[in-house]
Amino acid sequence: MLMPASTEFVALCQAQVALLTQSLGAALSIVYLTEELTEVADAKLVPVVAYPEAIATWDEDQILSLLSRRQRRNKPRLLAAKTPSADNPASLAVLSAYPDQSESLPLQAAEKALLRQQQIILPLIHEEMVMGLLVTARSDRAWSEAEQTQLKQVAETLAVACVLDQRSQWMAQDLRQQEMLWEQRQDLFDDLLHQFRNPLTALRTFGKLLMRRLQPGDTNHPVADGIVRESDRLEDLLKQLDIAADLDDLKLLPTPTTSVALLPESLTGAACQLQPHAIIEVLAPLLESAEAIAQDRQLTIQSQIPAHLPLVQTDVKMLREVLSNLIDNALKYTPAGGGVWVQVKDQGKMQAIVIADTGSGIPPQDLPRLFERHYRGVQAKTTIPGSGLGLAIARELLHTLKSDIEIFSPAPTCGLLPTDYPVTGTAVVVWLPTAASGIVMTN
Repeated sequence: MLMPASTEFVALCQAQVALLTQSLGAALSIVYLTEELTEVADAKLVPVVAYPEAIATWDEDQILSLLSRRQRRNKPRLLAAKTPSADNPASLAVLSAYPDQSESLPLQAAEKALLRQQQIILPLIHEEMVMGLLVTARSDRAWSEAEQTQLKQVAETLAVACVLDQRSQWMAQDLRQQEMLWEQRQDLFDDLLHQFRNPLTALRTFGKLLMRRLQPGDTNHPVADGIVRESDRLEDLLKQLDIAADLDDLKLLPTPTTSVALLPESLTGAACQLQPHAIIEVLAPLLESAEAIAQDRQLTIQSQIPAHLPLVQTDVKMLREVLSNLIDNALKYTPAGGGVWVQVKDQGKMQAIVIADTGSGIPPQDLPRLFERHYRGVQAKTTIPGSGLGLAIARELLHTLKSDIEIFSPAPTCGLLPTDYPVTGTAVVVWLPTAASGIVMTN
């Protein structure tokens, strides 16, 4: 279904009709549009612009009568220019039919035939789709070949203009719908954000109450501590959501792939503070939480973190988000009875954090695309929930930290795992520069 013609398109049609009238002497012109795009020429037509305006609703006989009346007004000039003869029976029939130049008599067949020769009907076609018609005619003479070529160019111009007009209106309509959808999503987001605060506050309070009631040596103390710690993390993320909810304060920052990331300042690097830190201070609390999750899912989690490792140059909050995502992925994609392995290796000027699992691994065809946002590959066909954002966010944050990330499947192909590690699963390696190395990794 075609959209109604815009005022800009109507103005263009009026300008083209004026050109036909003033430059080519057209006695009448009409621009029609079809009600819908079609490949056939018999679609219902709607007049958009007509000159004179009254002819927009006329039938063929009325149009031919108008041309006939104009032709009779020009007849003396025509008679002087050309005398009827047997060689020109059509004109002879026309002139002899009305000796008194009366305008009240009906048109004869010969006169209709002659007038039709002076009327041109051109379809408005673009890529084999008929969008309308251009009808024009004059009463004093037929159209020359050069004039017909010019008329075709006008029709082509109107066809292209019609396409552009329709596309513009479709895009404007789509934009309005997108804006309405965005407003609805924003309202829902704001509602959920508001409702999220109450259970989070309650969860954090319960964790603190548990910690007060448990002795430091109690085996449940780390669990209560994990509840408080993760509640604090959720509180921090909630603050980021508050920032993201206000689009006016959102900054558009180019990512390493030249795309645009819509992230709050603390997750884009604008608030990044690279300072010397021990990896253990980031990993230890994450491993405590992972241990509880692993037990619940019937998994084992092991770690190997050497003592007295050199400090790394990083931002604790951002690195915590990275490692949390990677450990969560390892736990999520490892079936019950499997295991997760976390180790840190000093490689001189760099330190490698290896997070490996004994899951089913990643098909080779998926490996090149794992860092694309929302890409899940073969995992999208499973019942395991996910958004395909974890690895993309991890790499973006690591680039901000002047660090890097690699993925290997099967896991042992990374070359950093123990020799007896199962030949299966996936290994993710995070490379961090040591604080004394002075290395700055390129993005």
